[in-house]
Amino acid sequence: MTTVTSSTSCYLVTGVAGFIGMHTAAALLAQGHAVIGVDSLNDYYAVSLKQDRLATLQGQPGFRFVPLDVADADALMALMAEVQPTHVIHLAAQPGVRYSLENPHAYVRANLQGFMSVLEACRRHPVQHLVYASSSSVYGGNLKTPFCETDAVDHPVSLYAATKKSNELMAHAYSHLYNIPTTGLRFFTVYGPWGRPDMAPWLFTSAILEGRDIKVFNHGQMLRDFTYIDDIVESVLRVAAKPATPLPGYDPHAPSAAESNAPYRVFNIGNQQPLPLMQFISTLAEAIGREPKMVMLPMQAGDVLVTAAQTDKLQAWVGFQPETPLATGLQAFVQWYRRYHHV
Repeated sequence: MTTVTSSTSCYLVTGVAGFIGMHTAAALLAQGHAVIGVDSLNDYYAVSLKQDRLATLQGQPGFRFVPLDVADADALMALMAEVQPTHVIHLAAQPGVRYSLENPHAYVRANLQGFMSVLEACRRHPVQHLVYASSSSVYGGNLKTPFCETDAVDHPVSLYAATKKSNELMAHAYSHLYNIPTTGLRFFTVYGPWGRPDMAPWLFTSAILEGRDIKVFNHGQMLRDFTYIDDIVESVLRVAAKPATPLPGYDPHAPSAAESNAPYRVFNIGNQQPLPLMQFISTLAEAIGREPKMVMLPMQAGDVLVTAAQTDKLQAWVGFQPETPLATGLQAFVQWYRRYHHV
């Protein structure tokens, strides 16, 4: 895959020990950019996995890791003043829809306070572009598919989704008030090597290999737009290299949720191929070479029936759309999982 190139820059990547953060930092380093990676290394899931991800980056020319919680506004401001990054890619967040039902305050701290710290740091130490992770969860219970960036997203069904929509609103305010170019990326069900252990590919692979039942919610009657990590990273890098600009001819009498008269943009990053959950399970089982044992369960609170991305705006903006087939991506994930766990 060929990524657009630009002159060498300094990128501050938050959540660098996370799944998307590690891959994004690696790709930036491969382009010759300097990367300052920050992460709190919290224990939402195994810290050892985060440390192993970091180990793939440490020692590479141009990389520096700073242990830091982005909700610590003073610490982040001091780091921004020191390194003066040209770009910020903000991926640090408290993830997980279901966990937000159990520990809501973690989401307020990480996703709201943390983003406020990032915005203020970019205000005080201006950057060429702030790119941040939003989520397909902002579409809530919408059933009109595919989801378009201009659709109404005023009915979140989880606190996690509400914090991500809040991030988009906060970003717009700062773009409008302080002329900070900001772009929000609504990621759709990201998977691949080094993925998160709380997500279906990891949970199901682990269960199938160990002969345990996999939990299939809503009796498998769900559609998901599974998006491979390489396509996510390609999108992030291309977007980061093209700062948001005001929409020419923007009409405030017919406002759009995706563009503005401020330097603000929002894009879907999805594979445009929503697949039934049962097809995902069968494709994963084929990659593993074993039959799954399933237990069917009702819908969980906070879950949605469908995610489906329309990515025309992304294609028009950066000339790229995710397209990796599920079978290809799951084969790569399973191969990595077996190597990592020696199974």
